[in-house]
Amino acid sequence: MDIRLGNGFDVHAFGPGDHVTLCGVDIPHKNGLTGHSDADVSMHTVTDAIYGALAQGDIGQHFPPSDPTWKGADSRIFLEHAVKLASDQGFEIANVDCTVICEAPKIGPHAQKMRARMAELMGLDIARISVKATTSERLGFTGRGEGIACIATCALVRV
Repeated sequence: MDIRLGNGFDVHAFGPGDHVTLCGVDIPHKNGLTGHSDADVSMHTVTDAIYGALAQGDIGQHFPPSDPTWKGADSRIFLEHAVKLASDQGFEIANVDCTVICEAPKIGPHAQKMRARMAELMGLDIARISVKATTSERLGFTGRGEGIACIATCALVRV
């Protein structure tokens, strides 16, 4: 069997706004997230995990932040590209495990909706998508409420 694992990591700082978008779901918050695209830190992380499993670089290589085409872009474009690339190379996504790291907003009340949205975008059963959260115990930039970090792992199996 050809099994591949990939990891993703991303961070985005808080900025102006009244919500954050995580896994394609808008969550009310006193700030937004800043970034070249829509700053969906969790979707970026899962996208990078897929690229990593394929040994195909990272999101910035496929969608350079220096290219104005991607300014404000919906991160689903990046995720759908990574999923298609995996399929085109003969892989099926076995599962994704995504951990959002922040003090606020609280992720738990939104985790099921986030899982459902990611499953929909990736064409997977929701049972293959894990979204969870942790804090950094008020340490570092996430602990000070300056932004959100995210880590993800993706397993691919050649079909």
